[in-house]
Amino acid sequence: VQLQASGGGLVQAGGSLRLSCAASGRTNGMGWFRQAPGKEREFVAAVRWGDTSRYYADSVKGRFTISKDNTKNTMALQMNSLEPEDTALYYCAASPNRPITSAIRSPQSYHYWGQGTQVTVSS
Repeated sequence: VQLQASGGGLVQAGGSLRLSCAASGRTNGMGWFRQAPGKEREFVAAVRWGDTSRYYADSVKGRFTISKDNTKNTMALQMNSLEPEDTALYYCAASPNRPITSAIRSPQSYHYWGQGTQVTVSS
C-alpha cells in the first residue's frame, strides 16, 4: 500500500489547513504523525475502520479533527486554530490490521508511511 499526503502549506497563527492522505489499497488503522526539526516524531491523531472513536494528542485536541472515508481509502486532518508550535512535517501512516487501543499512538502500530507534507505556522 502506498500513501500520498497533501494539503500542507504556510498559514498564519489562528488559521486553518486541511491535510489529506490517499491510500492505494485497503487499510484499517490510519493516523497522522508529525516531526519538527530537532524533535522526535510524535503522534497527532488516529482512526480505525469500524470504530467511531477518534484518538488525539492532548496538544491538538479540540483544534484538529481526523476523518476517514473507507469507500475511498482516504483520510483527512482538519486543523483549526493553528499555532506556531504545530509547525512540522506531517506524515500519514496506515496499517492493514486493526491497531490495539493501547498502541494506537505508537508509530510501531503502522506498516505504511507517506512521504510527509510540510505545515508551517507563522506567528
